[in-house]
Amino acid sequence: MNKVLFFAHLRDAVGEEYVTVDASGKTVAELKADLAAKYDLARMETIMTAINEEFVSNDEVIAEGDEIAFIPPVSGG
Repeated sequence: MNKVLFFAHLRDAVGEEYVTVDASGKTVAELKADLAAKYDLARMETIMTAINEEFVSNDEVIAEGDEIAFIPPVSGG
C-alpha cells in the first residue's frame, strides 16, 4: 500500500490530509488520473509530485510502500 499526501487546495478538495491506496506499479501520471477522477481534482498536470521526499516526473513508477506527496505550485511575493 502507499500513503498519498495532499497539500493546500488538494487537501481541501479531498477532505483528508492523506489517503492510503495501492499504487505500486503505476506511474505518477496514472495515479494522478485515478485520483483526479475519484476526487474530481482539476489541473493535476500542474501539480508537483514527490516520492519519499524527492521530486519526480510523471513517468516515475511507484513502488510498494512509497509515500507520494502532491504539492500545488506556490506563488507569493
